[in-house]
Amino acid sequence: TLHMRGGVPVPMLGSEGDPEDTTTEEQQLHGVLYNPAVFYNRHIPLNNNNSNNDEDKERKLQLLKTIAPFQWYTSILHQTLSSDPILHCYGLHEWAMQYHPEGADPPPSAKYQSSLNLRVSRQVINDTVERKGVRCTHVDALRFFAPAAGPLNHHGASLQRMDQLRLEQKGCVHAHMDLLKIGLKLQGFIDAELMVDILEVALEARKLDVEASPYDATGYGVGIVPIETNEGRKVYRERQIGLMKRAEPVRERLLDAYEVFMKIAFDESLLVGGSSGDEFVGKRTLSVDDDDEKNVVTTRSGSNNTTGDGPYVAPERLALAEPGGLPWRKNLIDES
Repeated sequence: TLHMRGGVPVPMLGSEGDPEDTTTEEQQLHGVLYNPAVFYNRHIPLNNNNSNNDEDKERKLQLLKTIAPFQWYTSILHQTLSSDPILHCYGLHEWAMQYHPEGADPPPSAKYQSSLNLRVSRQVINDTVERKGVRCTHVDALRFFAPAAGPLNHHGASLQRMDQLRLEQKGCVHAHMDLLKIGLKLQGFIDAELMVDILEVALEARKLDVEASPYDATGYGVGIVPIETNEGRKVYRERQIGLMKRAEPVRERLLDAYEVFMKIAFDESLLVGGSSGDEFVGKRTLSVDDDDEKNVVTTRSGSNNTTGDGPYVAPERLALAEPGGLPWRKNLIDES
């Protein structure tokens, strides 16, 4: 169950003070220990000097794979906190999912909200999207755009997962919702009060997301922020700023929780990278189109890597998001 995740059962001591004593009819549980160092077996040393030990190398690889998502989320939290907010996106990602100009194929993502009626006409949706285009920095949203809306996104019609490290920003409503996913990754090594605060921020973000969408969700008790109008865009921006200010200290606390967790759970040599991890990852390149200039970022193991991971780079970091495209793990970049 969720509350047991990460827990190590502690048996009641037997008659001789031995936890292996089974003279009683049924072994009783003394409690559950939530200690990341114990759970991830930090007390078992790695023989870093013996590169020919296959068993040791396999254990190290598995540990690096385990650590990678924690390092990735830590990088995302750092990036978001240090970013400048973008306050003129107006939640148009939801509108881009319903964009359907004349002659274009129907938007495939429309099926996800088929139970909700549109509160505006299709023409209003098209005009709103085309007004100044879309400025969506959230790489996870792009895959759900209608294909015709992709070229209208100022940040690209095709994005790689690692683009999130340069695009994620503290004004993004979906980045606030992602705090819940990031926080749940630390269950049960995260403070319960922090999880409550994260959930409240995520719910407030989702409410604004829905209210600013082209759908009529008033039957579910939410209002309408008509971002197709000047007044509606003003309201959206004000609430976006308020939400950003509320999320900022929560994101900082979550980053602190991640850093403390990793410091306790894993040996420092596994976190900083260096030559000890070189056998697990080769040279990676990431092409980024920004302002019509193509930059190539080289990523490899070591403290200067730009993947957001450590020595092990998860395959989905090298995946592509396109409007109407496949999920990340099914759309990996061909490096051949």
